[in-house]
Amino acid sequence: MTKDAFDLIVLGSGPSGRRAAIQAAKLDKKVLVIEDNKLGGVSVHTGTVPSKTMREAVLNLTQFRERTFNNQETESADISRVLDRLHKTQDREVNLLNNQFDRNAVRSVSGFGSFIDRNTIKVNGVDGSSRKYKADKIIISVGTKCFRPSNLDFDGKYVCDSDQILEVEDIPDKVLVVGAGVIGVEYASILNVLGKKVILIDPRSQYLEFIDREIIDEFTKILTQRGVDFKLGRKLDQVLSKDSNAVNVQLDNGDTLTVGMVLFAAGRLGSTDGLNLESCNIDVDKRGRISVNPDTFQTAADNIYAVGDVIGFPALASTSMAQGRIAACHAFGREIFSLPKVLPYGIYAVPEISTAGMSEHELNEEGIDYVKGIGLFRETARGEIMGVEFGLMKLLFSKEDERLLGVHIIGEGAAELIHIGQAVMQLNGCMNYFVENVFNFPTLAEAYKIAALNAWNKLN
Repeated sequence: MTKDAFDLIVLGSGPSGRRAAIQAAKLDKKVLVIEDNKLGGVSVHTGTVPSKTMREAVLNLTQFRERTFNNQETESADISRVLDRLHKTQDREVNLLNNQFDRNAVRSVSGFGSFIDRNTIKVNGVDGSSRKYKADKIIISVGTKCFRPSNLDFDGKYVCDSDQILEVEDIPDKVLVVGAGVIGVEYASILNVLGKKVILIDPRSQYLEFIDREIIDEFTKILTQRGVDFKLGRKLDQVLSKDSNAVNVQLDNGDTLTVGMVLFAAGRLGSTDGLNLESCNIDVDKRGRISVNPDTFQTAADNIYAVGDVIGFPALASTSMAQGRIAACHAFGREIFSLPKVLPYGIYAVPEISTAGMSEHELNEEGIDYVKGIGLFRETARGEIMGVEFGLMKLLFSKEDERLLGVHIIGEGAAELIHIGQAVMQLNGCMNYFVENVFNFPTLAEAYKIAALNAWNKLN
């Protein structure tokens, strides 16, 4: 078994791993990336990129955005065309990543890596080969995998997880989505636009609890009007039978449902199985996640770092990228930065949701006196031009000094629009910024001014 030496080994090539590798290469370090799947990791092949590509393809192929002007239901979409676009996008992402690694002299190998000790990784290749690699510093960025309860048989056709759904070429007319987290909500809304009858169940009485409740109430109303059946406070107990005609399931209250497919999207686990972390005295929790120093991302072994979804909250591609850079800089004695206090969250459902800062519930819990301003997208000229049916922007300001405390958006382009509010909050900006600022016309960003004026009127 041969052995090669590097300054840094990165396990995983998702958002956090690729950023860590390139950052270290910029510091003139010799870097090796080990990927047990396809280059790009979960983000490119089963997670972020696929679901967002699928969303955009479905919206375009069904002409969903045109239905207000056409005064008709959305058109049907050939799922093979959706998958074709998905695979083209994935290929481009992989090519981009390969080019980035080549330009920065980052070496990558394919195979499953596991620790021999805190400086040595053994890689078992798909061809049966085995090789050892040594490094002074190691960064774990292996991401997560779908949680699969043992009582369900995931056959990839009648019972799928969020990885398998991407390869289903004939999605039935009625789908039960289990789990109203970010992934479940995104797929439920996308399948609904595709014209599927969707039932969404979750054991919690409220879902997406980190999002402002007024936004979730609006989202629930919109999807309910489109035919999505929410069954909150319910669990999937078992699949009674499944065949080409129907999948019969039983809920925890004894109710039975007949659908064409079950999409299980409830929970993810850290992909730490088989890493032999115990050889480095690194523990994981019951969900396979690794504990780290929140500032440096060092694990219990100080030369080993962990970043991205494998360390848990906030488990965002955006924050994972920053974590990778911070870990690489700290590993080689360079100055590090801190993640901003105000992070943007994006849920790429239909409609899109994005939020930054505090919610009304949090403000009330902390006893902060605030004023709320609402701006509807249909009140903007751009909204009328685009034919948006729904969409609102909610701004929360301190009554004491009029500082912006929270931004909550639902509707077209929410994940793009949120950054204006995020920047203002980071700079401790106030209501007058929006009231006195000049926005391009026509834009949806004008909703910021409408919402700020709404709040200003309440104060005055």
